[in-house]
Amino acid sequence: MKTLFTNARLIDPEAETDALGWLLVEGETILAIGTGEAPPAETKIDCAGKCLAPGIVDIGVKVCEPGERHKESFGSAGAAAAAGGVTTMVTRPDTCPAIDTPEVLEFVTRRGREASPVRIKPMATLTKGREGREMVEIGFLLDAGAVAFTDGDRVVENTKVLSRAMTYARSLGALVIAHPQDPGLSKGACTTSGKFASLRGLPAVAPMAERMALDRDLALVEMTGAKYHADQITTARALPALERAKQNGRDVTAGVSIHHLTLNELDVGDYRTFFKVKPPLRSEDDRLAMVEAVGSGLIDVISSMHTPQDEESKRLPYEEAASGAVALETLLPAAMRLYHAGAIALPRLWRALSLNPSRRLGLATGRLAPGAPADLVWFDPDAPFVLDRFGLRSKSKNTPFDGARMQGHVLGTWVAGKPVFEKG
Repeated sequence: MKTLFTNARLIDPEAETDALGWLLVEGETILAIGTGEAPPAETKIDCAGKCLAPGIVDIGVKVCEPGERHKESFGSAGAAAAAGGVTTMVTRPDTCPAIDTPEVLEFVTRRGREASPVRIKPMATLTKGREGREMVEIGFLLDAGAVAFTDGDRVVENTKVLSRAMTYARSLGALVIAHPQDPGLSKGACTTSGKFASLRGLPAVAPMAERMALDRDLALVEMTGAKYHADQITTARALPALERAKQNGRDVTAGVSIHHLTLNELDVGDYRTFFKVKPPLRSEDDRLAMVEAVGSGLIDVISSMHTPQDEESKRLPYEEAASGAVALETLLPAAMRLYHAGAIALPRLWRALSLNPSRRLGLATGRLAPGAPADLVWFDPDAPFVLDRFGLRSKSKNTPFDGARMQGHVLGTWVAGKPVFEKG
């Protein structure tokens, strides 16, 4: 069966083009793409001039199976992802128990395959139990399907342990993902140091904590030759070190969360815990520096950092509340804020949302090209709406965008050529 998408505004992140045309899908792959007269097909979908782009590949999604299924399951996360145009979820290993053995990894892979309509690519921990003392069996976990290794926001403090793990990962070609944040300086902090934190009387961390941790990690990359990805760069102070590492030919990439691109520390307002994320929201100057870094390509990846938390863990004093926000469904409309502000064009946005994460993980997705997987999102970038968090498909509703005026509706999502979401 062939499916033809006509009258589509094709967003091609590889060619960095944004133009009207058609796209032909046969089975699970893209067969052809072009302009002018379209070829025949059994099924035709008129995109009405709206955008058609590669499905989003989201690195760092927290799905709370095993251990905290009441917060999020593969079924609810998969439904939220499909509704948000995310066709591949790269899931974090900070579950209960942590994903540090092939057996737990195989359970997660099987559950994802059974329950989720979108692709699941699981990560495994770098150290056993995320305790930073002993590295996991990287080779066995690679064979079981792990696409990267990370301890999440729990930083490996022992430099010797981290260097050994990175050396071993280098020998196997495995990707190490780290959370650059000095654990001593950032312990207990819930805001970024400055006038706002002082006025609110909240424990804060200096932006230098990110720079210090990144400097250490990049020194270890230089020593070991490991493939390295920083999950979130959020401060301008860290950018020069990242730029030097890339200029020196290190195998280094970096990401940033959509919240750090669209929100700043002042959004916390009067202790609104739905805005408590990790790292904490930064100054407006830092936010603008991150937007510029994505636009220039210095920061490679935009992710949701989807972190479900239940009401009980959020309805607490700001200092005690859990960190994190759900973002699978809000990632695309939040990213449209950058587009409508004229800060980043759609093809460049989709490099960070789809092409670059695919390339970093060695996936074939993220492209509009013959032979590429037919993972697609059809969306209207201009459609306005007011977000109601209770309409989200995630089990947890902890979004900072509740009640916000947003633009960007997903109209349809396809995974391997099959529709997994249709609006209305």
